[in-house]
This record gives sequence, structure tokens and C-alpha cells, in this order.
Amino acid sequence: MLKKLKNNKVARLLLGALTAFLVTFIFYYVALPPINGHSKEFWSFLAMVFAVYALCLGAFNIHISKSGITFGGESKTYVVGSRPSGKSGLFSFIKSTWAARIGVILILIPIVIMIFGGIFSSTVFNAQKYANVITVNEEDFKTDMPEVKEIKNIALLDTESAKTLGTKELGSLSDVISQFVVSDEYTQINFQNQPMKVANLEYDGFFKWLNNKNEGIPGYIMVDAVAFKAKYHELDENMRYAESAYFGKDLMRALRFAYPTKIFDNVSFEVDENGKVFYVVSCATAKVGLFGAMDISEVILFDPVNGSSEIMSVENVPSWIDIVYDGYLACDKYNWKGLYAGGFFNSIIGQKGCKQTTDDFGYLMLNDDVWYFTGVTSVTADESNIGFILSCARTGEYKFYSVIGADENSAMGAAEGEVQEKEYVASFPALVNIAGEPTYITVLKDANRLVKLYALINVEQYNIVATGETQTDTINAYLKLLSQNGVDVSGSQISETVTVKIKDIKFLTLSGSDYAYITAEDGKVYRVEFNEENEALVLLTVGDSVKLVASLDEKTGIYSVSEFAPAE
Repeated sequence: MLKKLKNNKVARLLLGALTAFLVTFIFYYVALPPINGHSKEFWSFLAMVFAVYALCLGAFNIHISKSGITFGGESKTYVVGSRPSGKSGLFSFIKSTWAARIGVILILIPIVIMIFGGIFSSTVFNAQKYANVITVNEEDFKTDMPEVKEIKNIALLDTESAKTLGTKELGSLSDVISQFVVSDEYTQINFQNQPMKVANLEYDGFFKWLNNKNEGIPGYIMVDAVAFKAKYHELDENMRYAESAYFGKDLMRALRFAYPTKIFDNVSFEVDENGKVFYVVSCATAKVGLFGAMDISEVILFDPVNGSSEIMSVENVPSWIDIVYDGYLACDKYNWKGLYAGGFFNSIIGQKGCKQTTDDFGYLMLNDDVWYFTGVTSVTADESNIGFILSCARTGEYKFYSVIGADENSAMGAAEGEVQEKEYVASFPALVNIAGEPTYITVLKDANRLVKLYALINVEQYNIVATGETQTDTINAYLKLLSQNGVDVSGSQISETVTVKIKDIKFLTLSGSDYAYITAEDGKVYRVEFNEENEALVLLTVGDSVKLVASLDEKTGIYSVSEFAPAE
């Protein structure tokens, strides 16, 4: 049998082609490259395919004997290790056999395309085209972002803290935690006008998938990014497709075989207003040349329960979908405009008018959409912003606000410095309007990534910093600091002045701070932070009347006191 194969040229060619096909299919099944000329992955895959076919066909057509190597039955023989005509045996072998020459040419074609396609798609030759990918509208900060007295539209909780809360919530479900884990890929969504972070459960390894593949994934975790609470939601119908599944139920494999030509960019897990789960898959294409300025052109809506899907243009995406453009792409696109509007060489040498985003972004909820927030700085500036941008994660719209002040990292440092003895770490801040002042808001977390304090930092004067355990405490303290620095805060106060009669008073220590809790005769509870300025608190007894400047914390039902004095 082997002897017949050895002497049958056609059989050897067929066997080589079959082997190459199997190797190619296995690689495609694992790597899942798009069959699309705008993808570098495709051209790399094509070069690999040609290399595999050349190797396999060559391997089945090489005869090695004591006298030398014969390829494909050709008459020329090369002794192993010899150097005919002063050249290497391999070079002569390639040069003198038509199959080898064709194989090398085919391998080089996609490599050459990648090299020259990359060069002629680069910003060196297309700076203005990159700069024109987006349009940025300049807006007025005070008009577009009205004053707030309570922050409900900002995702104050970052992803790392959401992971901590989500894992803790899953840990309380003994029947689920043994088989599943929470995905690390939390998606920021605007769910019923509330900032939420959601993540689906994933199989905890191959054997857990094998045990549960018939039942599927039973639910997902939703974390309130304002109230800092996580909740597990059980699905009516379990998810059959996920990134942690295998073979045909693997999410990316199912997508690739359904859409072989699409270049997948961002994949996000989302929940519609009725609680139905979907994967939102953004598809990219080049806006400049062959590979340049990759941007989102279409969106695939994939149902992980039954595997059905539909594809639509960006313009036709329903309003409940929140993430079409991810935050990193949003920043990249602004940087194209900020850096290359004056030409490529200006971005390197003169840098006149060049600007770029800072190194991270936060989230705001506006008009039922998720918006990315990040500062804009001059490429030559240090630790200061010349403005801020908002970018809609669904539509790709951009807004610029000319607000000069400290950058986000400086604000985070100022917040951490206020409580440096506690070694808390600040999350990336967002921008709010308090008393007409552009203000950073952030949260401070302990070593376990749990939120301990709120912080407000004035953008223009980042030495004005207020911290507190609740939003109400923090805003009141911030307004007081603004007033002390000459800012008119009339009309911005969220406190009211009341006179109450004490029914009970207790002193407690929380998170290293001392508080007096006063229960009034009407049942309302007032909290006063105990410090050197209000030592007279220790003199109060049941039956005394006091005058308080207080505001209600709607989450706890407790009134936070910013000022107190004995009633006249």
C-alpha cells in the first residue's frame, strides 16, 4: 500500500491536499478569522493557508534517498547539505521547482498586501481623512448640564468594584456558585433610566459546561452603579450560547459561522427594558484605505437563548441598546481629530492646536443613553485639561465643553489626599454641575474595592475638596467650601432649617468617625458628625430643643446635619 502511494503521484497530491485542508479547517475553527479584505487577520490566515498547502504538498512529494532529494518526480536531484552553483541547496531547490516557486509567491502575496496596505492606510498619508471621521459639536456646559442636587445619572461604581459586589452576590447562591462564575466583562447600561452594570454567568470550565450544557446558563448579575447593590436575576429561559461554551455553542464560533465576512469589534451583554438578554455585537470596517480608521458600521443582535440573530445598520439600532461604540474607540476617534486636523507632521513637530483625551473615561446617563466622559488636554500640557468631551455610546455623537482646570488624575489625587490616612483609592471621576461650578465627583474605595466615601472636587480649584459618607453630606460640605471661597451658592442648598425636641441621643463610631444620632419627638432621625467645632453635642440631653440645618438622605431615611445650635 505504502509502495503504491510512493509511486503514485496523483495519490500523493490528493493526500497532501486533504491533509492541508484538515489543518486549515482546524485552524479556522479555532482562530475564527473574518473572510474580509479589510482585516489583517484574514491576510495572515491566507498566508498561513498557502504555507500549510505548500508544506503538505511538498511533504508528500519529496523522496529522500542516499543519493539526494527528489521533488515531485523531477529529474534534478540535490544531495542533502550540498550547495550547487555556490548557493544554498534550499535556494536552488525553490528556484528549480515550479511548485515551490508558486508556493513562495502565494505566501508572499498576502504578506505584501498587509505591509503596503498598512503603510498606505496609515495616518502618514491620510491624516485629514482620519481627522474627518467624526464631527464634534461645541456646547455650553451650564446649558447642557443643569445643576444637580442629587446624582442619579452617573455610574459612580467602577467595574472592579462591580466585580466584587457581583461575586459576593453569586456566592450567596449555593446552587449556582458551584457550577458558574460571573463574567469579568461587565457592561454599563441605562436600565429603566438607572445606571446599571450587567454581566452574564459563565461556565466554570470545560467539565462544568459538559455537566450543564443541556440546561444552559440560568441568569445574570445586575449591579446598581449608584446605590452600590448587586442582584442576581434568574432567566425564564436559560442561555445556551456563551463565550465560555464549547464547539457550536461557543458565542464567537456561532457568530463567525453565521457571519463569516464580518469583522467583530465590541461584544457586550445587554438587557432590554423587559429584562430579555442579548449580545450586542459591533461590526467594524475601514474608513481609510484597506485597514485604516476602523469604525463601526453594523450591529448584530444575538439571542443567547435560541441562537437567532439579526444584523442592522448603526442608524437603525433600537434606543434600548446602549453600547455600540466602546469607550476606547470613542477616545481613539477623538484623538484622530485632535492630533491630525493640522496634518501628520504637525502632530509630531509643531503640534500646533493638537489635543488628546486623558487616559481613561467614565459614564453618564443622558436622554436615555450612555455617554462616555473624558477630559481633553493639550499634548504639551501637564496635569490640566482644556475641556471635556461626551460621546454617545449608541450613536457616536460628540460634544465638547470648554472647561479649563485640573485633569482627572489630579482630581483623584486630591480626593485621596483628603483621607490619606485611610489609604482609600479614588475611582475615575465624572463631571457634574453643582452651584454652576464644574465639579468632579468620584468615590473612594478601600482595599477590598468597597465604596466608603463620596468626594467632590472643583475642576478649576482642585484644592476645594469635600468628602462624605453620603451624597447629601458631601454636597452640603462642598457647598459650604464654595461659599467660603466666594462662590454664590444661594438657591443651590439642599438643606432645610428645623427646630426639634430631642427624644433620644446616641453616639456611635462608624468607619473611624464619631457621630451623634438624634431622634426627635416626631420620630425623625438626625445625624451629626462629632468634631472639635461641635463639642457642645455632649451637653445635649433628652428634652432639649435644638436648631438644625439638615437634609434628607432618601436611601437611608436619615437627615444629615451640617449645622446645629441650641434653640433660642
